Amino acid sequence: MRLDDKTRDIIKNEVASQLGAQAVVRLFGSRVDDAQRGGDIDLLIKPHQALVSRIQAECRLAARLFIRLGGRKVDVLIKDPLKPTQAIYEQALRHGIIL
Repeated sequence: MRLDDKTRDIIKNEVASQLGAQAVVRLFGSRVDDAQRGGDIDLLIKPHQALVSRIQAECRLAARLFIRLGGRKVDVLIKDPLKPTQAIYEQALRHGIIL
């Protein structure tokens, strides 16, 4: 995993403040592969409960992380527990790493 402790802590703390402490944060994509370089930070988040506006929560969280991580690009996907699982979520669940 190519995230340092400080970055992981910032991500976990921001997710907890926005979506609750029980939300599960999973890193997926190029950042899970130590052999790769660069790349944005791809996150799949499973909140404890359904959200009123999933898209708004994704945008707000991505913007806050962008600022707190010094301009690093962060892609945020939030899995709605009431909707069927899409292929991108299955990929992230299968190959991602829980922070």
